[in-house]
Parts: sequence; C-alpha cells; structure tokens
Amino acid sequence: MKTSPITKILGIKYPIIQASLNWLTDAKFVAAVSNAGGMGTLGPNAGKTSPDQDATEMLKKQIAEAKKLTDKPFAVNMIVNSEDDFAYPDKTFKAAFDAGVRIFILSGAINPKLFKEIKDSGSTLIFRELNPSVEGAKKAETLGVDILIATGYDEGGIIPTTGLGTFTTIPRIVDAVSIPVVGAGGIMDVRGVRAAFALGAQGVYVGTRFIVTDENRTSYAAKQKIIDSTVDDVVLVSPNQRSIKNPMADKWAKEFNNGVKDTYQQTREAGGVRPAMLDGKLDDGVISIDVGINDIHDIKSVKEVVDEMMQDFEN
Repeated sequence: MKTSPITKILGIKYPIIQASLNWLTDAKFVAAVSNAGGMGTLGPNAGKTSPDQDATEMLKKQIAEAKKLTDKPFAVNMIVNSEDDFAYPDKTFKAAFDAGVRIFILSGAINPKLFKEIKDSGSTLIFRELNPSVEGAKKAETLGVDILIATGYDEGGIIPTTGLGTFTTIPRIVDAVSIPVVGAGGIMDVRGVRAAFALGAQGVYVGTRFIVTDENRTSYAAKQKIIDSTVDDVVLVSPNQRSIKNPMADKWAKEFNNGVKDTYQQTREAGGVRPAMLDGKLDDGVISIDVGINDIHDIKSVKEVVDEMMQDFEN
C-alpha cells in the first residue's frame, strides 16, 4: 500500500484535496470530504445563495458549521489576482484564521506579502498557480509554500491558458521543486490517481468528480446533466473556461471562436456557474466541468468517491 507526505503535512488520512469549486461548497459538503479522509475546502462564495450576501460573514458561519460536523482538518481557499492583490484575501485569511482554520489554499498569483503573513501565523500554505510554471513553482518554494498544486489544461473551473495538459504539467513542476506536488486536471477515478503518482505527484486535487456527489450543493438537474453529457458536449466559452453546451454557452463559444476577447467577463456578468449549477437553470450561465466527464456515470456519496480513488493507500 502507498503512503504520501501530504497526509502528514495536512493531518489527513488520504492524499486527496477537494478543489475550491466557486459557489458549490458549503459546510456539509466540506465536512463530508474531511470525514471521508480527504481535505475538504471551503471555496469562494461558500454557503452563499445570492451575490448580495456578505462573503466574509457567510464564511465565518460555514466554518463554525463545518466544525460541528467534523473534527478533521479542512481548508479555506482564497483567490489572489495579482502580487499586489492583498486587501480582500487578507481579510478572508484573518476571518478564517480567527475562526480556527489553519490550512489555506491560495489560487492565482504569487503574493509574497500574503504568503509571509500566512506562514508567520503558523498555518499550512498550499499554492495553485493558475498557469503553472517552473519559475513560479521555484519562487513559491522559496517563499515557504508547503504544497504545490500542478494544474493541467484538462481541468474544470478556471483553466490554464497555456494549453499544457496534466501529463505535461505534473512532471514539469515535480522536477522543479523539492516540496510535495499535488496533481490536478481530469482526475476522475483511481486510474487518474495512479497516473498522477506515476508522474511524481504526491496527491491529487479533485473538483468535477466531487460535484456529482450526494453531499455537494450543486443542483440535481446540473448533476444529471453532467452524467448525461460527454466530452463532445463541452465547449470553450473563453480562453480560461469551458462549459457543457447550453444556449448561453453556445453563444459565448461562438463569439470566442470568432475572436471576441471579453467572453469571460460576459460569463461573470451572467453569474458564472451560479445560475445553472447552483440554481438549476440549465440554459443560463456556465456548467463548468473538466474534460474527464465521460468517466462520471452516477451520483455517489463523497465517501464512495474517496474510497474508490484512494484504494491503493494505507487506511
């Protein structure tokens, strides 16, 4: 049976981290992942049902609720748009830290000031560069990052614009650093886990497969749409996002293919994933998934997903 340094660093049973899943996480779901032996993560807009709700106050409530549902570690994700983007992620970090969270995932740009603040607090820092690079990985390591996430173009959510796939990205980052690397992008089952580890990863970062679980707050209609779709039903709606086809996605995909540059901003203005995935209005907005959806055939419990993926590891 395999072991991984990820489990010791994070204090979890299995080396599997649940992705941040904008709008689609809440305390119940995150606690389920942690209770199953993985690392649950409260992502952006966790627990919110409307953009009018205060994200920081809702995050505090979700952390408190998650602590009632699990005694296992869980993380909070923060998006960092640039090395100068500090005020909002800092506010989020402080709110989560004050609520007892000690593991943080930063997604986006390297921000030395924020990295230092998190590390000086004694917290564990996981970093996911949106466009993974050797230069960025080495810099993150020198700044004290504990774990790196190497994301391939196969992923869902906000995808890398480099076009480099998971099989290219993982070994490229693994070979550049000495800290543990977690692989992400199109990992749906134990085959993907084995492939990631064969490429040198010490863990996996999973989003799309966790969406189609009993505990995830994504609407049943969207879950069923994912099950009923294949990769042939997936289109690029912007340089950094893909969606299952629907009237809005088809419109954006056509515009993007015709050279329109601001289609991503259009998806944001339409609510991103919230209308279709959270509210179940399948013809509106983005149904964000990775390209491995052919391997999703049913709705399972979080525990069933974790047990299948982690079957090679000591328990």
